[in-house]
Amino acid sequence: MNSATKIEAILYLKGKPLSIGEIADYAACDRATAEEGIIELIDEYAHRDSALEVVETPTGYSLQLRSDFHDLVQIMIPVELGVGALRSLAAIALNSPILQSDLINLRGSGAYQHVQELVELGFVRKRRDSDSRSYSLQVTSKFHQYFQIDQLPQQLSLNLSMGEPEIEEALEARGEEE
Repeated sequence: MNSATKIEAILYLKGKPLSIGEIADYAACDRATAEEGIIELIDEYAHRDSALEVVETPTGYSLQLRSDFHDLVQIMIPVELGVGALRSLAAIALNSPILQSDLINLRGSGAYQHVQELVELGFVRKRRDSDSRSYSLQVTSKFHQYFQIDQLPQQLSLNLSMGEPEIEEALEARGEEE
C-alpha cells in the first residue's frame, strides 16, 4: 500500500481536518512522505470524476464532499433539532397557522428561540399577522418534504407536555415509527 492510499484511509476514517504532523503520526511516516502523499491525493482527486476532494483547510487537510454536492447534503443529512424545538415545530404543524403569542402560551418563552431556529432552517414561515400584534407561524413546503408528510391527520392530537416515550407510543400506534 502506498503512502497516498494510507493517507486517504486516514483522512476518511478520522473525518476531520488533520495537520501534516498528525497525518505523519497516523501513517507512521516522516513529514516529507506525508506531504508527498497529500500532494498525490490532491492531484488524483482533482483529475477524477469524483464527489470527493482533498482540500487544505485552516486546521489541516480534509477529505470532503465537493461543494457542488452541498444541496444534496441538505436533503440527505438529518437536521439536528433539540426536543424543545421539535415539540414547538409539532405545535406549529398541528395548529398551522398559529400565532406566535399562542405558541409561547403553549410552549413557554423558550419557543422564541425555537421559532428563530425553525425559520432559519426553512421549516417555518413567520409573517406579521394583520389582526394582532403577533406573528403568524406556519410550516413550509420544506417541512412537508423533509418529514415526508403530505398532510397531517386530523385525528392526531398531540399533548405538547407529553414526553418522548408518549410521542413514540403515539407514532407506533399509527405505524409510523422508523
